[in-house]
Amino acid sequence: MSVSRRDQILNTAAGLFAERGYHGVSVNDIGEACGISGPAIYKHFTGKEDLLAQSLTSISEQLLAGGRQRRAEATEPEAALDALIAWHVEFALTHPALIVIQDREWANLPVDAQQTVRELQLSYIDAWVDTLRELRPNLDRATARAATQAVFGLINSTPHSARISPEAMSQLLVSMARAGVLAPGV
Repeated sequence: MSVSRRDQILNTAAGLFAERGYHGVSVNDIGEACGISGPAIYKHFTGKEDLLAQSLTSISEQLLAGGRQRRAEATEPEAALDALIAWHVEFALTHPALIVIQDREWANLPVDAQQTVRELQLSYIDAWVDTLRELRPNLDRATARAATQAVFGLINSTPHSARISPEAMSQLLVSMARAGVLAPGV
């Protein structure tokens, strides 16, 4: 499957932002890395700030859609939880640059983009919370949300902690995430 020029630019920009920081990358750097001129970026984006906003908004939309789809396709809450965990682990292992820029470059995101991304993220968290509460009906929303966000922290640490093969890391994260959200104290 070929990647569109727009997606190529987004992926390249995310990688450069993660590697050098938002302020350490110019539109010309992104264009050069894509094999086009810097000004050609403006055919697809209004500028570097737009690239950052589109990167984080797009991936948040993908996470939410994928999470909702997996939850809807599951025949029971336990299968939904397993599908959500597998989905998030896959995302973390295949998009480490986006995790880094989400964490490190949040302050450089325009306020309206921050709001959009935050709303998408909260909806994604809610898919997990609803699943956990189906598995454990006595679990209150606040505790389910805290457990979900703690597990996200574990999974999203992979850009800094993945020192084994992707397959082994995936298995490790899946087992740890499952144990984490279903721990007796939760």
